[in-house]
Amino acid sequence: MLKILFFGNHVRVANPFFLFENCPPEADPPLAENLAIENYLNMDLSIIIVNYKNLVKTRKCLEAISASDFDGLSHEVIVVDNASGDYVDALKKDFPYVKIIKSPDNPGMGEGNNLGMKNAYGNFFLILNPDTYVEKNTIKILFQHMENNPRAGVIGPKLLNPDGSLQYSCLRFPKIYLPVMRRTFLGKLFKAELNRFMMADFDHDEVKEVDWMLGSALMIRRSVLSKIGPAFDKRFFMFFEDTDLCRRVKAAGFAVTYIPPAVAVHDHARSSAKGLWFIAPFTNKLARAHIASWIKYFWKWK
Repeated sequence: MLKILFFGNHVRVANPFFLFENCPPEADPPLAENLAIENYLNMDLSIIIVNYKNLVKTRKCLEAISASDFDGLSHEVIVVDNASGDYVDALKKDFPYVKIIKSPDNPGMGEGNNLGMKNAYGNFFLILNPDTYVEKNTIKILFQHMENNPRAGVIGPKLLNPDGSLQYSCLRFPKIYLPVMRRTFLGKLFKAELNRFMMADFDHDEVKEVDWMLGSALMIRRSVLSKIGPAFDKRFFMFFEDTDLCRRVKAAGFAVTYIPPAVAVHDHARSSAKGLWFIAPFTNKLARAHIASWIKYFWKWK
């Protein structure tokens, strides 16, 4: 049952529709200030960006969102700051519409996005990494696909590198040995397996149901979360949280779909892959996080 609580000029909605069945009772629903409650309950889209020591790219991401054609879609933009130490409040000067949520610690990329979704009202969520810049019509195209395809649980755009080349963003589920192949000389010896993983046999120019997509830009149907729980499993601090999400969405009977008419640039540096493969686990924190998530993922899905 929908429960509406009034506090002076403020309104709190207790668990509007299916706002996380598994959400703990202390996780209050978001505060609706000076806005009719029906507008919140009918909001089309919530865009969520998690910032961690990346304020320059977060600003660029917001600039791309501001230049987007929403075609009348009601929406909100939420920036979650994972205790980065960045002066995120400065974003309000140029982007006064942005809601800023400050996490008291850094729980990781997935949990940061979960925090944003717990405080969001949209019927759909668009998860964007700060280094991902949508083209003008991308958001509109993704939303229209969701509206017209009720089986679609998670969808994502075509991703390009900053130089305009294709970034392989829709992939097949990995085999347990794949991270080793990608990080070592074995990748050159077993190139066919890497090509299978990256769907190199696909032209990446047609709409296609796939196994999973990079979490740099994903649109998620809110109602899916009533079936699978929070979008991102908190055991994955970073890496494999997107693979796990898509796997759970497919297991719940929804489609994961690649939408190439929608395009975004992903200015991505594979930070976890920097350095010699046999030294990186000892010198690179992200490499260690990648390995830890790899082990957790394959243990979970063994």
